[in-house]
Amino acid sequence: MRSVVYIVFSILFFWSCQISEPKPAEELTDFQEEAIAYFKEVALGFEFGSASPITRKWEEPMRIYVSGYAEGPLYSTLQNVRNEINSLVSDGFELELVADSLESNFHIFFGKAGDYVVRYPSQKEYVKSNYGLFSVFWNGRNEINRGHMYVDTERADSRAQHHLLREELTQSLGLARDSEKYPDSIFQQSYTYTDEYSEIDKELIRLLYHPQMTTGLTELEVDALLRSIYTSENTLLQ
Repeated sequence: MRSVVYIVFSILFFWSCQISEPKPAEELTDFQEEAIAYFKEVALGFEFGSASPITRKWEEPMRIYVSGYAEGPLYSTLQNVRNEINSLVSDGFELELVADSLESNFHIFFGKAGDYVVRYPSQKEYVKSNYGLFSVFWNGRNEINRGHMYVDTERADSRAQHHLLREELTQSLGLARDSEKYPDSIFQQSYTYTDEYSEIDKELIRLLYHPQMTTGLTELEVDALLRSIYTSENTLLQ
């Protein structure tokens, strides 16, 4: 009789161990693996120019001054995008709207391409085939510290204007490359009217402005850091 009790106890003990065993912290979810791959595709380097493929981000608030023609709904979209981005970052960075250009470090221009070129002659060739553009500049530590962008309110229809505003402003954060990977992503290379962030878009913004993310990281360094961030977060959830 004692042997039967022992066998039953052993089976129950083994079964309870099996169902309570936690998932290894180092094992990432499919979404986390996809986010790491997408981050490396979007956040390293730029579409134009010869800048090195490393991480760059703002370390101080982006203080935005708006000029040109901005209809009420377009300005409301700007406020919404600002609020969404501010809700995703956690390293002290934030977007602010300022009324004085002297207080700004980022200029958004709504209007004709020709008027934008008058202010920024270096954009002359780019505006010919682009209804939205952005340019950012950084210091020796690869910290973005100023920039400008435009949305063409003459050639682009209203729906496209709202998409371009969200896309160009988001890319000005340091997520500067397009991709063909996700049709619903704001970083989609093909022409779209996407006017909201996909879940993976939100994750890229969160990761770039995570307290542990730094500037100047190569692809291999980014991969290691993101895996470390996710491993720590997964451990806390267990």
